[in-house]
Amino acid sequence: MLKKDLLELCLLQLLDGGDKYGYEVLVPLRTAFPDTQESAIYALLRGLGKEKLTSWYMAPGGGGPDRKYYKLTPEGRTRLEELSGQWRRMRDAIASFGVE
Repeated sequence: MLKKDLLELCLLQLLDGGDKYGYEVLVPLRTAFPDTQESAIYALLRGLGKEKLTSWYMAPGGGGPDRKYYKLTPEGRTRLEELSGQWRRMRDAIASFGVE
C-alpha cells in the first residue's frame, strides 16, 4: 500500500464520518502526512470525484462565501472497505515480523 493509497484511505474515512469542505479534510491529512502538499490533497479530491467515489455540492460558508462540500458516494464506501481490508492485511503482515 503506497502513500497515495494511504492518503485515499484516510480521506475516504474522513468523509465516511459526514460531508466536509476542503479545509476540513486538508488539516487532518496535512497533520498526519506533513510532507504532502496541499495541492496534492486537492488533486486527490478531484480524482476521487472523477472516479465517482465522491461527489460535491455548494453550501453557505457560515458568514463567508459558499463552500464546496465533499461527500462519499456508495462507490466510495465500497472503495473505503477495499482499502481498509488491504490496510488490515498489510498491518497484520508487518506485525507478524514483530514490527509495531
